[in-house]
Amino acid sequence: MGATKKWRPFFYEIFKMNQDNNQNLRPTKMKSVAFPKAKYGLILAIIIIIVVNLIYYKELIFSLF
Repeated sequence: MGATKKWRPFFYEIFKMNQDNNQNLRPTKMKSVAFPKAKYGLILAIIIIIVVNLIYYKELIFSLF
């Protein structure tokens, strides 16, 4: 139990260093750029896949009806 108390400051310092390093990850020129949310990219990817498949399998789909 006494050994864990000796290691706590070490882990706290590592945790604090990681927080300081993660604050400014984007370059200064990109800070003003607004990035879209990831869910919009996922929706766009699904729509593109569906459209490409519809174009690719157009004849198969129309032959079923």
